[in-house]
Amino acid sequence: MRRSTAPAVVPVPVVPAVPVPVVLAGARGHGRWHLANVRRLQHQGRVRLAGVCELEPLTADELAACGFGHGEAPEQSDDFGALLDVTGARAAIICTPIHTHTELALAAAGRGVHLLLEKPPAAGWADYARMAEGVERAGIACQVGFQSFGSHALPAIRELVASGAIGTVTGFGAAGAWVRDDAYFRRAPWAGRRRIGSTDVVDGVLTNPLAHAVATALELACRGRSEEVTAVETELYRAHAIEADDTSSIRVTTAGGPCVTVAVTLCAERPGEPYVIVHGERGRITFWYKQDRVLVQRAGRGPEETVHGRTDLLENLLDHLAQGTPLLVPPASTGAFMRVVEAVRTAPEPAPLPDRAWETRYDGPGGGPRRVVPGIDSLVAAGAESLSLFSELGAPWARVGQAAAS
Repeated sequence: MRRSTAPAVVPVPVVPAVPVPVVLAGARGHGRWHLANVRRLQHQGRVRLAGVCELEPLTADELAACGFGHGEAPEQSDDFGALLDVTGARAAIICTPIHTHTELALAAAGRGVHLLLEKPPAAGWADYARMAEGVERAGIACQVGFQSFGSHALPAIRELVASGAIGTVTGFGAAGAWVRDDAYFRRAPWAGRRRIGSTDVVDGVLTNPLAHAVATALELACRGRSEEVTAVETELYRAHAIEADDTSSIRVTTAGGPCVTVAVTLCAERPGEPYVIVHGERGRITFWYKQDRVLVQRAGRGPEETVHGRTDLLENLLDHLAQGTPLLVPPASTGAFMRVVEAVRTAPEPAPLPDRAWETRYDGPGGGPRRVVPGIDSLVAAGAESLSLFSELGAPWARVGQAAAS
């Protein structure tokens, strides 16, 4: 028998991927989380911190605290556009005050730089639409920083709903009861502001600190599409001496399905994990989105709890650039949330709670004073449970008739 000879196998050299040069705009506050995440991915060879944009440069100690040695010091500047130019950045993370998002995003888009844009993407609908149009026209990738959208629990919940596990969905509720002290509202000039001069800021509980509760519920209800939102009813209140709301409830009416009701506060008696409830005719699904934890309760079966993994949004952006992996949070998926932001922006000024409705305590994380609304934890939970606004729950300080059409 004649034996065939296989051709010699010539090994193909493996060419390591070149780390993507990244510029971070806003490296203090929440930006420290992004700085540490960039360091993690830099250690894996996926990115390189090329630049940091801050009004005051980061010190060597601040960089070292996130794991960057002296030989890894990035370029620093307070001029975002110039920094993108000098570093040759291919991607940028924008973690700056809300009202600066649009202009910085457009500056990156104009240079062909891909984006991870922190939430909320803009302070109002017009700026959001301008940003989204500029990004699309430039042909860049833009990922909005709703980290909960990276949770593997979301597709699992959709599959449960599609399978009929809880029957026909009757509504979506979301609740968030957080503790924030007075110092939280003094952390930056824009904190707790609705506007600065003629510039919208809209830094309220619904639009910033507990924005994930709103956006995650809308993602489950209508995939976050703006065209699905037909109306937004708002009840905005404040216990703190600020412009924006710190205790609020909203109801979003959607064109093709049940409503979404959200109740949130920064004046909780005790801090709690925020969550979203999918209500069904034969059961319910509760999703603690910060923990990626899901509890299914349905007729005829015991409760089932699962914990899911999560895809990091910057990693997903890198995978999109390298191999076309779909983005988890493109601007279009935040359109419904931006309809809520716009409704909050144009709503009547948040109503100050009467003095008898709140009290001062000194048991916050930093030991400083904080304002607490007694009974608010139960009201927030009841809002998500019954899909009711605060006024409908009989809160003595709630005012009826704050509805705002979107």
